[in-house]
Amino acid sequence: MSTFDPTDPLALDTGLTEEEQALRAVVRRFVTERALPGIAERVEAGTFDRAIAQEMGELGLLGMHLEGYGCAGASAVAYGIACAELEAGDSGLRSFCSVQGSLAMTAIHRFGSEEQRQRWLPSMAQGNAIGCFGLTEPDAGSDPSALRTRARREGDDWILHGTKQWITNGEIADVAVVWAQTEQGVRGFLVEADAPGFSARPVPAKLSLRASVTSELVLDDVRVPDSARLPEAKGLRAPLACLSEARYGIVWGVTGAARACATAAREHAATRVQFGAPIAAFQLTQKKLVDMSLAVAQGELLALHLGRRKDAEGLAPEHVSAGKLANCRMALDVARTARGVLGASGITLEYPVMRHLTNLESVVTYEGTEEIHTLALGRRLTGHSAFA
Repeated sequence: MSTFDPTDPLALDTGLTEEEQALRAVVRRFVTERALPGIAERVEAGTFDRAIAQEMGELGLLGMHLEGYGCAGASAVAYGIACAELEAGDSGLRSFCSVQGSLAMTAIHRFGSEEQRQRWLPSMAQGNAIGCFGLTEPDAGSDPSALRTRARREGDDWILHGTKQWITNGEIADVAVVWAQTEQGVRGFLVEADAPGFSARPVPAKLSLRASVTSELVLDDVRVPDSARLPEAKGLRAPLACLSEARYGIVWGVTGAARACATAAREHAATRVQFGAPIAAFQLTQKKLVDMSLAVAQGELLALHLGRRKDAEGLAPEHVSAGKLANCRMALDVARTARGVLGASGITLEYPVMRHLTNLESVVTYEGTEEIHTLALGRRLTGHSAFA
């Protein structure tokens, strides 16, 4: 007879292969031994440990779902497992991995020239070169068609002018994938960090994703050759395809953050004594612990289902929207409940819960807000578009 594991209430481990469980163990050990020590200090200081990028590269985590060019060619499920373990450490870890692999590297891999792939992808897979993805602007977030960054042709070159905002990895990036309006529509360009007229500066006074780099990019008549243009990227479908890959990673990633919160709450409840008994013995606390445990397991089951389907036959964008919408909601609910179980201790960096909670407030917004994913699903459910 099967036994019940409190850390795996739906016995989801039985749905993972030995190779997938081994990958999870490797990434979990990396997060525990390398990424989590000092995380509280980095959150307070608002810094990201760039050295960790190369260590992720050594583990084969960067662009791991891509084929060739030094990339691991892993399955969608394997990539998802890695995202969950990284975000169980901190959303900043998974954000770095997602932007590097699912956004910047995917843009080059899918839409770049062979010369661009050969130049950038091997070093990016190793973590020796870092990329960022410049789509969002101060006035163009949920509506990327409103891009104001412009690229005009001048002989054999392009001149880029505009501003990008909320760009993960911006200040530490060696290359930026920049999306701009041209006379032929939206096009993508590779802008190297040392290009004259290009600059990146930090978004100040962040209260979320503190251990992650979030930047503003300024392009002041940056000149790039036509060879820097992504030749296969034509229109908004290109950046949106990259975003769908990143959103898929979020579907898995937030389950890791939620699991970390639920685990912290369960462990605290077992040792916190009030009225002569551990609070884990109280009915109301047990209900909270059970609700969190089942919610996390259901989120993991959803992520695994989407991953298996993605590997077998691919996903529609709405499938990914459903996963991000449902699991971000779940993770925020779990984090808030866990904060309550921890009481006053829940607001300190001694425990991971408030750090995850504030991070999740960003994760639920980027790569498509809750409202955008709701309307995307509503459009397909009803046949009517509610977008302006």
